[in-house]
Amino acid sequence: MPNLTITPALSWPRLTMGCWALIGDANWGAQKESDSLAAIDTALESGLRAFDTAPMYGKGESEALLGRALKSRRTEVLIASKVSGRLTAATIISSCEESLRRLQTDYIDLYQIHWPDPLTPLEETADALLKLRDEKKIRAIGVCNFGIRDLNAAVKVMPVFSNQMPYSLLWRGLEYEVLPLCLSQGIGIIAYSSLMQGLLTGKFQSAAEVPEGRARTKHFSSEFRAQVKHGQPGHEEETFASIARLRDICRREEVPMATASLAALLACNGILSVIAGARNADQSRENAEALATRLPEDLVMELLEATENLKRATGADVDPWAAPSRIR
Repeated sequence: MPNLTITPALSWPRLTMGCWALIGDANWGAQKESDSLAAIDTALESGLRAFDTAPMYGKGESEALLGRALKSRRTEVLIASKVSGRLTAATIISSCEESLRRLQTDYIDLYQIHWPDPLTPLEETADALLKLRDEKKIRAIGVCNFGIRDLNAAVKVMPVFSNQMPYSLLWRGLEYEVLPLCLSQGIGIIAYSSLMQGLLTGKFQSAAEVPEGRARTKHFSSEFRAQVKHGQPGHEEETFASIARLRDICRREEVPMATASLAALLACNGILSVIAGARNADQSRENAEALATRLPEDLVMELLEATENLKRATGADVDPWAAPSRIR
């Protein structure tokens, strides 16, 4: 019988720096390493202590960059990484060793399954992760993109510390089923795409202004966007009406939209941590403002109400990209 005890010594900071955007690619555009290093340094100076990465971010470049930047400060920080693809025991062990080498560390604080693997028995996956934990190469086991079916199966074979899910004021599908299940199981939600790839920074006034690489979600129509794969009409009207309402509220309260969007999530029950990416020092400073911002409860409710029509339109769908959903 596997040891299903969740590591009690591991506590996770409320705000986590997302490290995908540190690597230039088709989604984020070109990126200078000097800007990426400045973003990490400024995050540390601003009090952030948790960093989330994955081997697939720049084919290992994100992990390697993080390893160089954090090597001398390893005991001060928490690092989360992931394993992708086929989740056989051999793949998991090998991927973890490669991540440890790139990160220049002996252990990963939170090691997460990036996506479920329907082709590998979950028991085999769990045994490999528990072996890594027993060897102290990882401290806690997490999952990403696990819906209620996969999560119910996972908790039977391994201790699940967290479930990293897409969640923002503009994508609230997990509130219907996934969040209640996580609350009942004591599993913390780590929210990613918390600024919906820049939509919640307030810089885009309309769908036409959003770059192709960032317009791949179900907010956008598949008819007019080459990179959209979901094949659905999208929710552009509801999305940008919600953004306009959020913008008005934030202007009235004199709070940057990005800060308010992150702070609102941090105020929600069941949210263990919110991931916010940064590509330079200024963005790291802006993200850190959310930690110092405590929104009144009535303002949080007003921000949520501003996106209620969009929430109803998208429903319980937890996958903002694919149709049919990959998150089950």
